[in-house]
Amino acid sequence: MAPRLQLEKAAWRWAETVRPEEVSQEHIETAYRIWLEPCIRGVCRRNCKGNPNCLVGIGEHIWLGEIDENSFHNIDDPNCERRKKNSFVGLTNLGATCYVNTFLQVWFLNLELRQALYLCPSTCSDYRLGDGIQTEKDYEPQTICEHLQYLFALLQNSNRRYIDPSGFVKALGLDTGQQQDAQEFSKLFMSLLEDTLSKQKNPDVRNIVQQQFCGEYAYVTVCNQCGRESKLLSKFYELELNIQGHKQLTDCISEFLKEEKLEGDNRYFCENCQSKQNATRKIRLLSLPCTLNLQLMRFVFDRQTGHKKKLNTYIGFSEILDMEPYVEHKGGSYVYELSAVLIHRGVSAYSGHYIAHVKDPQSGEWYKFNDEDIEKMEGKKLQLGIEEDLAEPSKSQTRKPKCGKGTHCSRNAYMLVYRLQTQEKPNTTVQVPAFLQELVDRDNSKFEEWCIEMAEMRKQSVDKGKAKHEEVKELYQRLPAGAEPYEFVSLEWLQKWLDESTPTKPIDNHACLCSHDKLHPDKISIMKRISEYAADIFYTRYGGGPRLTVKALCKECVVERCRVLRLKNQLNEDYKTVNNLLKVAVKGNDGFWVGKSSLRSWRQLALEQLDEQDGDAEQSNGKMNGSTLNKDESKEERKEEEEELNFNEDILCPHGELCISENERRLVSKEAWSKLQQYFPKAPEFPSYKECCSQCKILEREGEENEALHKMIANEQKTSLPNLFQDKNRPCLSNWPEDTDVLYIVSQFFVEEWRKFVRKPARCSPVSSVGNSALLCPHGGLMFTFASMTKEDSKLIALIWPSEWQMIQKLFVVDHVIKITRIEMGDVNPSETQYISEPKLCPECREGLLCQQQRDLREYTQATIYVHKVVDNKKVMKDSAPELNVSSSETEEDKEEAKPDGEKDPDFNQIMHAFSVAPFDQNLSIDGKILSDDCATLGTLGVIPESVILLKADEPIADYAAMDDVMQVCMPEEGFKGTGLLGH
Repeated sequence: MAPRLQLEKAAWRWAETVRPEEVSQEHIETAYRIWLEPCIRGVCRRNCKGNPNCLVGIGEHIWLGEIDENSFHNIDDPNCERRKKNSFVGLTNLGATCYVNTFLQVWFLNLELRQALYLCPSTCSDYRLGDGIQTEKDYEPQTICEHLQYLFALLQNSNRRYIDPSGFVKALGLDTGQQQDAQEFSKLFMSLLEDTLSKQKNPDVRNIVQQQFCGEYAYVTVCNQCGRESKLLSKFYELELNIQGHKQLTDCISEFLKEEKLEGDNRYFCENCQSKQNATRKIRLLSLPCTLNLQLMRFVFDRQTGHKKKLNTYIGFSEILDMEPYVEHKGGSYVYELSAVLIHRGVSAYSGHYIAHVKDPQSGEWYKFNDEDIEKMEGKKLQLGIEEDLAEPSKSQTRKPKCGKGTHCSRNAYMLVYRLQTQEKPNTTVQVPAFLQELVDRDNSKFEEWCIEMAEMRKQSVDKGKAKHEEVKELYQRLPAGAEPYEFVSLEWLQKWLDESTPTKPIDNHACLCSHDKLHPDKISIMKRISEYAADIFYTRYGGGPRLTVKALCKECVVERCRVLRLKNQLNEDYKTVNNLLKVAVKGNDGFWVGKSSLRSWRQLALEQLDEQDGDAEQSNGKMNGSTLNKDESKEERKEEEEELNFNEDILCPHGELCISENERRLVSKEAWSKLQQYFPKAPEFPSYKECCSQCKILEREGEENEALHKMIANEQKTSLPNLFQDKNRPCLSNWPEDTDVLYIVSQFFVEEWRKFVRKPARCSPVSSVGNSALLCPHGGLMFTFASMTKEDSKLIALIWPSEWQMIQKLFVVDHVIKITRIEMGDVNPSETQYISEPKLCPECREGLLCQQQRDLREYTQATIYVHKVVDNKKVMKDSAPELNVSSSETEEDKEEAKPDGEKDPDFNQIMHAFSVAPFDQNLSIDGKILSDDCATLGTLGVIPESVILLKADEPIADYAAMDDVMQVCMPEEGFKGTGLLGH
């Protein structure tokens, strides 16, 4: 037996021999377990919840052990935010701006670019008074150049470990929550910066982008017939290298410059020959920049899926790159040295994280820039191994090739930055301009003030914690009550008092009270007995209540519990006694009526009733510290309990009297009833001479009479309308019978209800009237045309023969007469027949009904839509053609908002996977109408359930890039639309 159950049994063992009226104060204290010994720290490992005197393991260990000053506050050491010596400054990731941070660090470590930006004039002079900057006015950069100036100055001389680039990002209008294409960002920003600096007077500033990043190549086409050579010169700021099918960077460069043959349909029009001729085309590098950016095209467009994907293949590259073999003019200095590697960690093109490995041009050491965190590589070596291990493993994953000295390989590098090797040492004296240094100094002063403030707050928290530590330690020693006066406090409150992470609330003991507003004996397991001295301090300091002293021990609850326990012990013996008494026949009128169902389950009912007090205590007192049970939940529970029948209530009639059915009850002896009444004193009592409910007897007689009457009515109506009941020989409008010119109409609902009554007259009420108003409009006109009643509306009406109509008028009350009359045109047109309804059709209401039916068709939440693919103007139905489960009321915009990141439109995907047609190649139509509005709902487009949509696919144009007669227009990525990057 568990220790807690043993304590429970020991606390109430005396109740087996003590009658309820004999309960004393000693018995009460025993029930409340006052007699238990307090536990000792070190001996008792955890709190004994069954022992109110156990004060071990309630959270005191953090106060009685060694003092840890860090536990007294949640303020980090401000020096952790300080820049380390001989280290760089990081940049805060504003959500998904890691791609911006990597390029900012790469551009910052380009000393020539940084020096040129420092020379750019600034509007900072507007913020200066005399020799200083206004302290009461924050500096706000006005242009992109000023933002870069200020950022670079902070990156160079800030005392912070990392700085916030939000001003720069906001000026560009970038969405901080959306990760963009890093390569596209680099191109657009360089273009924007070049355009901005082109207005500067200083040539060193105006031409810095071209001097550092701009090279030139030529598209050269040579005619095979006459040898004429045509050139198209073009500037470049980076070389975009295809990596598919390659393992080395040099192979990618060779393919970029590879000669291409123009033959067949792709022949070149030679102006010299004045005709199309076979030719060759290639790119020739004419000049290279100081900083050579090589874009590895890892993110490519997958035409099959319609989305971008990442190529996670390894590409090898060396730290020294000799470009002389690739340039047209030999003899120059074309040896480059690796200065930066930009990494995309992750396997998807739509997620992941960007970091950069950049070489310090002054010290030659490599650093890893990862937003706020900057790590210096050991031994002045580039280390990419860790980054390569972070990609997701796959079954088809290729093994990393071995790399020799001075070479590296990566499957995550998407951009390589090479610097031209020179004999001159790099300029190590890039000085921050005075006005920028003043701004940096002011920011550093704010940072130092913040550090001092945080340190002072830490000190105050530590001092306050030490004082509370001594106070709690001393008060905890005085908690045990011993033989002195005592009180009870909830265990949960004591635990919260000892929990330093939460503020201490007032004491609330209401959850532990019984119905007599005293301490419930069954709540003793969640209470602790403490000394009156400690209780006085608690209530003085924290307030609350009610206070539970020795007078709060509830005698009424103990006495009732004693009675319940005695009955439980006696129940098994009484169960045998009652069973034996039930076997004895009842003589005379001494017996009592008891429900058979109650007799079968009376022992279970008695046990539940004896345990009910515990359940009521749990529900009425709710949770600790003032929170109560949900009102709606408690109401539902009470309602369920009320619906459950108590003992002997199964023979109660609806009027609260003895039911008339003797099959549900039996007579028991007076002795048996006395035993049962001990357990169910409130059960309804019915002596054998008690008469059954008089109201139920009257109702029973009336019911028998009504049943007989209903059967008689049903037989009469069935005999009068035999064909209508059996649905035989019914007239039809589409095949009008020859023997009559008039047919009557009733609602099909009336016919179905009448048939139900005739089949089961005892269970259904008679149908007394024919309600034809449902077939008429509010103006009294008919809602259906003759044509519709022969087709779609035929299910709503029933046609009646004239002879049947006469009988219906006798048997039922008819609210409106509806009939159709056939009229032969005679001499005018013998072959033509007219059908006239009475009342006549109401055209306005009929049109409104049709419109409502159309609206109902177009408003649905789930429906099946079929898609047929059209090839050469012929429908192709595949086994895998999708049946789209769609909704008519959601626009495409609504669907996109509701989907999590990365989830595609389900309809387009089903079509795409079934027919291998990407969304941008899909031309959808229905009934000749093109479905081109992406914002419209299916309903407004006329797509109703079971519709068939035709799909015609645009076939891809082969070798599009090589066609001379097609103009290629490079549009900016949609992700940067509306940002400052496209404003120029």
